[in-house]
Amino acid sequence: MALHRELNSNAFVGFIESVPAYSSLAVFYDLLIVSKQKKNTQMSFDFVKEVIERLIAQVELNPTTEADRLVEVPVWYGGEDLEMISALHHLSVDEVISLHTSVECRVYMIGFLPGFAYMGTVDERIAAPRRKSPRTVVPSGSVGIAGLQTGIYPTASPGGWQLIGRTPKKVFDKTKNNPCLFQPGDRVRFYSIDQNEFNKRNEY
Repeated sequence: MALHRELNSNAFVGFIESVPAYSSLAVFYDLLIVSKQKKNTQMSFDFVKEVIERLIAQVELNPTTEADRLVEVPVWYGGEDLEMISALHHLSVDEVISLHTSVECRVYMIGFLPGFAYMGTVDERIAAPRRKSPRTVVPSGSVGIAGLQTGIYPTASPGGWQLIGRTPKKVFDKTKNNPCLFQPGDRVRFYSIDQNEFNKRNEY
């Protein structure tokens, strides 16, 4: 994330974008533009590699800062798998909800579907394995848990995460300039709402 931030604030000539994942950062660049910057005998890849290595040496490796954006997400906790997770960990449903809302999660990456944010980590007391057989359709806005991760399905799709609720907040809207609600590095806090509030605020 530190390298991602540095590249986007101090981009080299020919840089297109960088895409963070859990343990890697993909760096995309324009080969033709970069080829004009390099030394005559140097490959474009080696030029970019040198730039990246210099940046790695100078970035501050701060895993999270208070300056990272905080996104608050309302959730109606009425998911199909909520009671299963409750029984799995010998907790009440209210305790599961409390543990999910008590931590500040981090967006590690966007993937699987446009706008699907892989977030973590949830309290290990509510961690849950993926379903052995994925559902063919998971409703838009569904909030799920898989292992120590949590995430929100931006559109109706197949999926194998354990569903604990739904958010009325649209997390992906292709009509907007910035279609994704979440960006890698964001801090996320969930809070509980009831079904009536969900119905009133539902953007899907």
